[in-house]
Amino acid sequence: MTKLLFTPAEAAEILAIGRTTVYELLATGALESVRIGRSRRIPRAALNAYVRRLRGLDEDQAA
Repeated sequence: MTKLLFTPAEAAEILAIGRTTVYELLATGALESVRIGRSRRIPRAALNAYVRRLRGLDEDQAA
């Protein structure tokens, strides 16, 4: 089964950036997250959308 949600540390590893940078992206709203209790998780789709925005692709153009 493929994971749908990632911890900030896992997201940082996937994006090859620091964990602090992930928290900054979350704080500014550049990276979407969900709360489950006191935990914050980042959906796989949010990671994909963030990378598409970095590449200059909008949601309709992404494949």
